[in-house]
Amino acid sequence: MKADLVINNGKIVSPDGVIEASIAIKDGKVLAVGAASAMPPATETFDATGLHILPGAIDDHVHFRDPGYPHKEDWESGTAAAAVGGVTCVFDMPNTIPPTANGEILAAKHAIAASKAHIDYGLYGLLGDNTIATVPELIDGGIIGFKLYMGNTFGKIPSPDTGATLECFEVAAATGKRVSLHAENNDIMERRQKRLMAAGKRDQWAHLAARPNVVAVEAVSRAAILAEWTGARIHVLHISTAEELRPLREAKARGVDITGETCPHYLMLSTDDYARVPGIIAVNPPVREKQNQEPIWGALIDGSIDVIATDHAPHAREEKTRNDIWTVDCGFPGVETQMPLMLTAVNEGRMSISDYVRMSAVNPARIWGLYPRKGALLPGSDADIAIVDLAREHVIHDAETQSRSKVSPWDGRKVRGLPIHTLVRGRFVMKDRKLVGAKGWGRSVHAIQAMPEPKVLNAEHSMQSITRASA
Repeated sequence: MKADLVINNGKIVSPDGVIEASIAIKDGKVLAVGAASAMPPATETFDATGLHILPGAIDDHVHFRDPGYPHKEDWESGTAAAAVGGVTCVFDMPNTIPPTANGEILAAKHAIAASKAHIDYGLYGLLGDNTIATVPELIDGGIIGFKLYMGNTFGKIPSPDTGATLECFEVAAATGKRVSLHAENNDIMERRQKRLMAAGKRDQWAHLAARPNVVAVEAVSRAAILAEWTGARIHVLHISTAEELRPLREAKARGVDITGETCPHYLMLSTDDYARVPGIIAVNPPVREKQNQEPIWGALIDGSIDVIATDHAPHAREEKTRNDIWTVDCGFPGVETQMPLMLTAVNEGRMSISDYVRMSAVNPARIWGLYPRKGALLPGSDADIAIVDLAREHVIHDAETQSRSKVSPWDGRKVRGLPIHTLVRGRFVMKDRKLVGAKGWGRSVHAIQAMPEPKVLNAEHSMQSITRASA
């Protein structure tokens, strides 16, 4: 059999180690991995001498703002940024205009993504008090999972109260899909923000004061209990505090199907950066005090936190540089810079390159039912590949990034380790640090998702059961 492409002389990285080997690709999939002499003849060969070959990163937390906010980002620019960042698959959040709340809106969003995406993708469906009834049509329309906003953030999606959250978990549990959570206590935040505004507090520190660590700790604890009761699968997004780790670890120990992620800004930035980039650094949850960093690093390395993602949340410069923090749009781009930042941590000895592959590719693929089709470089896997130069030094400049948003707290930061080439299903989408290929190559991964069978608990106490009409 003749391969389409054979990549020679690279160092192939898995969660178990690094081997010097070649990789053959046929029809968008990995055909073989092994010695160069064992590779089949190929239409094309590629020399990766001195480079590491990684499964492309899967970012399960991006906001591409399309439809609704095209000046911030759209599917073309967002997936271009991902491709240049070594990311081969993204999951997009539902807080667009309109929110991804029913089958019709979901279908329209699928059409937009399919026409513009450079890389593969999944779409979240919105889960909340007002969308419980539309869960079946969201499932039928093709979603990767659900997003539930326990706390308010950009887009002002209503946060369900605890009773509604329980019902949402009951409904989601029966589908087998995982629920990603913005885990902050909305009642606490709204009360504190109202008082802070009345007191004239309008700087970056006021934003932090409105969202103390306890809002996250309480929300994670509550979500874990509700998931344990219902059997819902949950994923805690953007872990920002050391205190969240206790309820996360305890729930895992009890057998709750709970996973978690953090982002580079919670590992590498702190309140020490507030004066340098006020407003620009604003994100929900906020970048917190430095003492949170080491425990989060430790949890990421020991596997308590499963995934490194970005919460890529682009905005225009004028939306990030207002003087009143309550009018600043929270979030900043990250899908293009995540891999260089984390490879820098590899070079600094924070973790191994195999650790990075585990948290950036293997774990998200497993959690979301895509492994080993995605997240691996094994025969039969999709040939989603990031070819990186661990020795390459680079300075991040917002103006040079692919995102439409040219403002982030990473501007001017030096990194060591850079994706040089990116392939999605065997095709180069970034080559020699340049975007190549046409938009529209990306496709939805929902059709290849294979989640385990649902494990519904306490169904006899669910809202559906207790309100069912008597026979």
